[in-house]
Amino acid sequence: MINVTRSFLPPLEEFEKELEKIWESRCLTNNGPYVKNLESELEKRFQVEKVKVVNNGTIAMQVALRALGISNCDVITTPFSFVATTSALLLEGCKPIFVDIDPNTYNIDASRIEAHITEDTKAILAVHVFGIPCNVEEIKKVAKKHNLKVIYDGAHCFDVGIEGRSIFNYGHIATGSFHATKLYHTFEGGCIVTNDRALYEKIDLFTRFGIEGDNHLCLGTNAKISEINAAMGLLNLKYIDGLIEERKELSDLYDACLKTLVVRPEIAPNINYNYAYYPIVLSSEEELLKIIERLKAENINPRRYFYPSLNTLPYLKTTQECKISEDISSRILCLPLFNGLKKEEALKIAEIVKGVIL
Repeated sequence: MINVTRSFLPPLEEFEKELEKIWESRCLTNNGPYVKNLESELEKRFQVEKVKVVNNGTIAMQVALRALGISNCDVITTPFSFVATTSALLLEGCKPIFVDIDPNTYNIDASRIEAHITEDTKAILAVHVFGIPCNVEEIKKVAKKHNLKVIYDGAHCFDVGIEGRSIFNYGHIATGSFHATKLYHTFEGGCIVTNDRALYEKIDLFTRFGIEGDNHLCLGTNAKISEINAAMGLLNLKYIDGLIEERKELSDLYDACLKTLVVRPEIAPNINYNYAYYPIVLSSEEELLKIIERLKAENINPRRYFYPSLNTLPYLKTTQECKISEDISSRILCLPLFNGLKKEEALKIAEIVKGVIL
């Protein structure tokens, strides 16, 4: 079976050595040495002031909202993302105000944001979809004009940059996901990134129940990650450059076979990309469903990222039309892309897709 992704794992003997150290220390959690080391290494890699490693990407967004005082208000966001983006807003009592997407990058259309700002709007929660950066400069201008906080969901963005500058440097806070299905993972995990040290202190406190010593200073939650997760993250850092290069080679192979037959998201030449996904947009949903059927007949599982368009979720209290997102979400498909996918397997997948289109 070839699934849309498969988690990379370092050599087992390397992980076992780290486990032996953890067993000997009996330090399993509560911001132990592995967690602190991982945060330090990520700060250096991203060239940012502070990184807080947490237990998943969804809680990272919730903590970001709390740290910025964003609750019970309107928040501008994208309808084209994984549901966790909207879930984080709803769980914090916020009303998502969906702004349609750019038809070329599939990110929130920055030129449409201002028209959707209300007197209750306090923030923008944007997503760098498939690791393709949003129009960060335009969003910054709009946010500054209207005194809005900016949070970027960078779940797909490990090692993505703009002209060499890490994407995690943009916004008041950026968050990441280290889930097992991601390019870089800690089994399960995520991160919160900021260059504001005072803001980091709020983030840090909130992730550990709001407790400092014996003093309960504020409402908080448990967003801590274990030493075992952090050990996996430290090991995976050793391999990440090679993993990205391998994915680039597979993406280039797909491109050579399919580029003239399908639509792909636009990636500007100044972007340092990580090749985390290989999305294609088909001519119709009917064509997409036929491709899925043919691939599954060969034990190949692609994935409809992202479907449905989040503005159509059945539990939203109000509906907002986003025609571009609704259209693209019905026609977009991610083909298998992971480290260890054989070139002949990628070629087979491309030929099946090509056979349906032609």
